[in-house]
Amino acid sequence: MTDTQANTPSLTDKTRSINAGTQVVGVHLLRDTAVFVLAEESVLLIKPDDSEQKVTLHGGAILSSAADNKKVITGGDDGKVVAIDASGTTETVITDEKRRWIDRVALAADGSVAWSAGKQVFVRTGKGEVRTTEVASTVGGLAFAPKGFRLAIAHYNGASLWFPNARDARPETLEWKGSHLDVTFHPDGKFLVTSMQESMLHGWRLDDRKNMRMSGYSGRVRSMSWTAGGKWLATSGSTQLILWPFQGKDGPMGKQPKLAAPGDSRAEVVAAHPDRDVVAVGFSDGLILLVRIEDGAEILIRKPTGAPVSAMAWNASGSMLAWGTEDGEAGRLDLN
Repeated sequence: MTDTQANTPSLTDKTRSINAGTQVVGVHLLRDTAVFVLAEESVLLIKPDDSEQKVTLHGGAILSSAADNKKVITGGDDGKVVAIDASGTTETVITDEKRRWIDRVALAADGSVAWSAGKQVFVRTGKGEVRTTEVASTVGGLAFAPKGFRLAIAHYNGASLWFPNARDARPETLEWKGSHLDVTFHPDGKFLVTSMQESMLHGWRLDDRKNMRMSGYSGRVRSMSWTAGGKWLATSGSTQLILWPFQGKDGPMGKQPKLAAPGDSRAEVVAAHPDRDVVAVGFSDGLILLVRIEDGAEILIRKPTGAPVSAMAWNASGSMLAWGTEDGEAGRLDLN
C-alpha cells in the first residue's frame, strides 16, 4: 500500500468473514450466491440469505473450475467433470474412461464445456456431442473465444486454436518457446495472451500472428483479468498491480505497463470489476485492495493476516466481491 492502512479508505465493515475450513482454490459468483471451490472434494455455497451449503462433488482433489452465470464446473483427480448451480443441484458432465486427472476446464457462452486430461482436449457441445483433439504436450490452460466456436489451448512451446465443429481439422499452433500455463482471449477476440512458467506473459495479435512479449515480472504470473471493455489486462506476479494497455490495434506492443498499489508483498490474485475501471487485488500476506486505475486510489477490503489470497471473483453486476485464502479463510463484500 502506498499509504498506511489507517489513512486508506476502508470497506471492511461491509465484509462478511466465512470459514471455508480448507484451502480455497476457486471462487465464483452465481448472481448473489458465492461458490467457494475447496481443495478437496467439495464446494461451499453461501446463499444471499447468508445460509451455507457444503456439497461434495469429487472423490479427491479439485484441480480446476470455471463458471458462467448459471453454473460452476469443476475437474477432479477422480476423472470427473461436475456441474453445480446456485441451488446446489449437481450433474456429472463426464467421467473419463481411464479415470485420468481433469487438469483444466472451460465454459463457452452457449453452455459448451471443455476439459483436458494429459495431452487430450475434449469439448461437449450444447447439443451434447463430444469432440476431441490432442496437442503435443500436457495442456496448461483452456479458453473459449468470446465470438465464434473456437477454443484456445495453452501447452509447451505455444498455444493452439481449435475449431471443435470442424471435423478432422487439426488445431492451428501459435509458436513461442517455453511452457505456457494459462490462456485468455481479449474480450473482442483480437488478441490471445498466455502466462508462462517464466516470469512473463506472451501474446499474439490474431489477425497477423504478431508476437507480443510482456516481461519485467519478479515472479510467475498466476492471475490475469481483463478490465471493463478490455482496456487493460490486469495481472499479478509482482509486488504491485501491473496493467498492460490494450486500447489500440497494437495492444501493448511498444508500450509500458501501468503500475499501481505498490507494496511489500506479492500480488497473487486480480479480479477486474465488470463495469468500472477498478481492480480487486489480493496479496500474499492476505491483504485485499480495490484499486482505481485512473489515479491508483486504494480502498482497503481486507487487512493482511499472513495467509495468501488464493482466489477472488466479482458477480456479473459488480455488486459483490468474494475471495478465499490458502488457510481456508474466505469473505464476501456486498456493495448494495
